[in-house]
Amino acid sequence: MGVNTNRLLRGSNGNVWFNGKLLANVKKIEAKVKGDFEDINVCGDSSTKKVYNGWSGEGTLALLKVDSEVWKLVADAYKSGVMPEINITSALTDVATKQAERVSISEITITEFALIGYEAKKLLEEEFPFSFSNYEPLDTISA
Repeated sequence: MGVNTNRLLRGSNGNVWFNGKLLANVKKIEAKVKGDFEDINVCGDSSTKKVYNGWSGEGTLALLKVDSEVWKLVADAYKSGVMPEINITSALTDVATKQAERVSISEITITEFALIGYEAKKLLEEEFPFSFSNYEPLDTISA
């Protein structure tokens, strides 16, 4: 039995909400969780074991530039030293079944932003690398 190509997920069927507001200009989003593991070595065993110590989260939100809303939020925060509360919810929908994989990311800190950046005859994009310390899977897609 082959793969049902109607069930292949596409990024074009994804949506992102930034602090509850649906963003229509998302080009790409990625968020990763990285485990923090410590090596454990014991006498009499030549293998290296791992012990889990926790995790960290990081990602990037890439937007087509249509306004200054996210940029202004970040620019003001860096200038004032008061970081805003930021939450991102993502939904990736299987159009064949209408099921969605949804995840909420919170305790987000945008770690970098461009103050100025444009080029003649080029669409403008903004990238906002971020770290996060909380996430919650909300919905999953079943086979």
